[in-house]
Order: sequence, then structure tokens, then C-alpha cells
Amino acid sequence: MSDRSKTPTGETLLANATLVLPDRVMRGVLHLQGDRIIGITEGDAVPTGAVDLGGDHLAPGLVELHTDNLERHIQPRPKVDWPHDAAIIAHDAELAGVGITTVFDAMRVGSVPSGKRGDYAKYARGLASELLDLRGRGALRISHFLHLRAEVCSQTLLEELAEFGPEDRVGIVSLMDHTPGQRQFRDLSKLAQYVKGKHGLTDADFDEHVATLMALRAENGAAHEAAAVAAAARFGAVLASHDDTTAGHVATSAAYGIRLAEFPTTIEAAQACHDHGIAVMMGAPNLIRGGSHSGNVAAAELAEMGLLDIVSSDYVPAALLSSAVRLGAIWNDLARGIATVTAAPAAAAGLADRGRLAPGARADLIRFRLLGETPVMRETWVSGQRVA
Repeated sequence: MSDRSKTPTGETLLANATLVLPDRVMRGVLHLQGDRIIGITEGDAVPTGAVDLGGDHLAPGLVELHTDNLERHIQPRPKVDWPHDAAIIAHDAELAGVGITTVFDAMRVGSVPSGKRGDYAKYARGLASELLDLRGRGALRISHFLHLRAEVCSQTLLEELAEFGPEDRVGIVSLMDHTPGQRQFRDLSKLAQYVKGKHGLTDADFDEHVATLMALRAENGAAHEAAAVAAAARFGAVLASHDDTTAGHVATSAAYGIRLAEFPTTIEAAQACHDHGIAVMMGAPNLIRGGSHSGNVAAAELAEMGLLDIVSSDYVPAALLSSAVRLGAIWNDLARGIATVTAAPAAAAGLADRGRLAPGARADLIRFRLLGETPVMRETWVSGQRVA
């Protein structure tokens, strides 16, 4: 926003806006000063010097807790390693363009570096350093934190976790367990379809891959889970579970002190999460597509049961705002839908300064227009500065 849009007192007024507040939607004026929201006025008047938004929706910037989008930019095709600075900057710009103003970039820690097809090498420390360096040089538009996905079914988790410290902006550590035959891939045929397609494995290769992972889980699983829990405490990060399937999984999560569940795969697990006071996060693609690509519980079903709290874009950044609008339609409450991608994820990540339109909050904002139930992004601001 230019100086021409400021009042003599130095305020910026965004007027004639459909404001998405924490508990309702109303027409009004948002008052900004510097990087903060300082007031809200109800009504459709356009004060002198204000920016007229023409009735467009004005909502908090979106908060994304789990996205694989950076990995997609780094490796846009199999065996293609794109220049990392360019990939990180493009990822950041894409997120700004779809209204995401705070992101927890997901990076896997824990590898199986045997060199066989289907195995995977470490990458997180190097990529994190590159991202944090670009952030330090002011090259990124939005607020970036790290989300370390701690793969317990691996060989190298302990040493990879040891490479990170409290200075690395690690905001979330999630306990990942991709052991074949449980959680996300209880159905081995679904795992076979995914892994064979991604890595070109033969039937024999796949059988060997499954046996290797199951042996690693038996050998390292307990120690790796304990190390990930300890690392989250060392970083000052939120600890999350991933792909809880049974009430037993959720009870284990609760015992670790987990308060965020990523993508529970069954109604049983989602209900157990709520019983334990654990927030349930589901993927926007699941909601938009009408179901899980892995054959697990549909996000819409959990929403209709009142068991969905937070949405993540997962692998489609543009789906985040669309999913919030979709939830608003399901619940007949747009403010509640938008809260699943703003206030709720901010609270789950311990970020008290953003995620809502309220005096004192950061001026992280999005402006969008609705075409039916399809949101059209117009502008994105971070700390009071337009970035897209």
C-alpha cells in the first residue's frame, strides 16, 4: 500500500470490505498502522483517503501447517534437481499468490540411503539452510517456519535431528510412520500402486522394499519416536501425530503431549482426537476431490460430524482458500470455514499474533472475490505490505 492510501494520522483504511471476523462476516473498514491492525469500523462508508475494496472479502492471511509444495519445486520431475534458490523463491511467490502468508515448510528427516530403488536420501538440513539464508537476505515475501517430518521407519533419523537446533525456526515436528500395512497404507495394494508408480519397482523390488521398512520399524521405531519427541522439546516446536488410524494410536499421541493430529485416517481416530482435546487437521485436496487418494476417511464426512478443525493445502496450495469456502458452505458459516485456515492453525502452532482480524494482530491479509463458491484472489499483504 502506497503512502497515498494513508490518512494524515498515518493509518491505512481498507473500506467497503466484507470483513471475515473470527465469529461473523460484516461490511466495514479495517484500520491499519504499520504492520498491525489497530481497529475495525462497521458500515459501508468509504472515509476520505480510504482504499475502496468494492465489497470484496477481506480475511486474515492463510496459515499453512503442512505442505509438500517446496519439494515439488525442487524436483519438478523425477531425477530433476532444480536450482534451489530459484525453486524456493518460486515456491514462496506461489504461496503469496494464493493467499498463504505463513507457512511451515515440510521437510522429511530420516532416510533409507541404501541406494536401492524405492529408498531415499537425506536432504532436509541443506535445503533448510538455503531457505533460511534467503529469508535472512529478505528475498522471501511471506513468513516461513520449518516443519520436520520425523520418519520413524528409517535409518538416519537420530543424526538428522541432531543437525537442527532452536535457531532454525522449527515450528512443528510430526511423528511419521510409513511402515507398510498400517496407518496411511494399511492397504498394501494402495502402497504398491503408489511406490511402483513413483519409483518404477517390480513386484520383487516392492516385496524387498516392504520387508526392509518393516525390519527398520522393528529395530528403530521406539527409539526414533522418543528422539523425535525430545527434539520437538529442544526446538520449542509443536509436536504432531500423522495418520492416526485407531483409538490406540491417538492414546499414544496424547501420552506424548500431542495436540495436533495430521490427517487421521478413520472416524474412530478423529473422534478419539476430539475426546483427547487434539485438533484434527485434514487435507484440502481430500475435501475438494471428495475423498482421500489413499482410500481413507473423507474430510467432508468429518466436517459434517463436527470433527474437522484445521485444513492444510498438503500438495495443492491453491486448494487452501477454496477448501475454507467449501467448509463455509457445508456449515453455512463462512467465518467458521475461514477459521480452519487462519485462526485455528495459528493457535495450533502457537502463533498468537496472527490468524484473525482483530486490533493488535499482524496485518497479514487477503482480499478475494467469490464467483459462486470459487474464490478469486485479488491481493495479499504481509505485515501491512502488499506482496501479491
